[in-house]
Formats: sequence, C-alpha cells, structure tokens
Amino acid sequence: MNFFTDLLPSVSFSPALRVKAGKRIEIKSASEIETMRSAAKIVATVLKEISEMTQAGMTTADLDDYAEKRIRGLGATPSFKGYHGFPASICASINNEVVHGIPRKRKVIKSGDLVKIDTGAYYEGFHGDSCVTILVGQVKPAAQKLAEAAEEALYAGIDQVKPGNTLLDIAGAIEDSIKANKFTVVEDFTGHGVGRNLHEEPSVFNFRTNRAPNVTLQPGMTLAIEPILNEGTKHTRTLSDRWTVVTLDRSLSAQWEHTVLVTETGYEILSDRTQL
Repeated sequence: MNFFTDLLPSVSFSPALRVKAGKRIEIKSASEIETMRSAAKIVATVLKEISEMTQAGMTTADLDDYAEKRIRGLGATPSFKGYHGFPASICASINNEVVHGIPRKRKVIKSGDLVKIDTGAYYEGFHGDSCVTILVGQVKPAAQKLAEAAEEALYAGIDQVKPGNTLLDIAGAIEDSIKANKFTVVEDFTGHGVGRNLHEEPSVFNFRTNRAPNVTLQPGMTLAIEPILNEGTKHTRTLSDRWTVVTLDRSLSAQWEHTVLVTETGYEILSDRTQL
C-alpha cells in the first residue's frame, strides 16, 4: 500500500490522503535486509494463520484483534494501526471492496465471500507488508478464477525482478497476465518501495505507464508488489468512511502482495508463507 504525490494515482493505502514522495530509492545493507526478513516473516506468519482460521461466522474485527495480538506477540508493532489515522491493524476488504476495508464487529464473513487481508509489521526499524485473498467456504467459480488470476499476476511480476530489469518489466508482466485472464487492472493503486518507511520510492505500477520514472532494479532494493484486479470495470470509488474503496459496478475485486528483495541474481520473496 502506498500514498502518492499529487501527480500520481493513489497507491494502496489511502486514496483520501496524500504525502509527497521522496525521489531517493534506498538500497538496503546486509544487516538491514536481515531485519527486513524478520519483519516480513512476522507478516507472513500472521497471514498464513489468518488464512487457515478464517471461516463463515467470524467478523473482520475478530481477524483484526487476532492480527494485532499476534504481531505484538512476535515482537513487532502493527504497521497500519494509526497510520495516517487508519483505525486497525489489518485492511479487511470483502467481495466488491477493493482495498482499505476497515474491520468491524458488524461485518460478518459468509460462505462464498472473497476476503482480502492486508497487513504490515514494524520490527526493529523496518516494515514488512503483504496481502492475501481468502476464499471462504463454497465460492462461485468466477470468484475462484479471479483470486487465482490475481495470484498469478503477482508471480508474473515477481518473476521479472532481477538486476538490470526495470519497473516497467514488472508492470508489463502483471498487465499481460491480468489481461490474458480477461480481467481489468485497477489503475488507482500501485505497489511501492518498503523498508524503513511503510511506503517509499519507487512506485511499482501494475500496468505500462509513463506516469513515473522507469527505474532500473538494483540489488538491495525492496519492493511491495501488489496487483489488484477487478472482475468488471477498473473504476473505483471511496465510501463515506474515507477509507474503504469499492468497485464502481459492484463487481468482485482481488489482490495479492509480497515484499520482495532484489538480489544479486534475481529476487527473494521476504514474505513467503510457503517457507514457514
């Protein structure tokens, strides 16, 4: 998730708020990368557990309470809570909610729901950031296809991460993957650099564009890559709570995200849940 400059679309955190993005892209040292591994592992652990425990009848507030206690229990603090006023430790967005859904006690999860859980952990000065899409109970084939296409797009983008490649290599691979599956790319939000700050340069777009510099990747860069795609229109709107973003036509939306390190030879997925 990310906040943007006035000239760029809002990245995933809040479309309602803007900050000026700096131009410097941080290259992390070996010790800083090791700390980021720990931060991202905490995020991966919490998201894996939430993915396994989420079921119909629970509320999104239940998941938020669990995430906050678990993040703190692992020695970190929730990156999102209080960030520019966001009131929770996770973003919980269901079905046609695209991003930034606020967990609530009255928001009950039902069988067939497509639930996006995005969270971050701040550990010893560095952030990890990741998002999963959870299919609850018996979902319609179209919802499953959308969720799978979002994950496929994420890994298509990650596969382009290596020194010498560019941000547009990532963006193009994500865009091509989404369009091949006949879904639409949400253009209002993008990925971002992550590290000492939750949202850093560069902006990591999910479609080919000239709206930002086409940065060449270097070892030590850390990126939050997060394709967001819709079943119908790409257009979105923000609800009156000034956080929750929904699809304009009420169609389903899906998102996956990983914190990724550019290595000397390629990439390392720091928030990889499969390695836990």
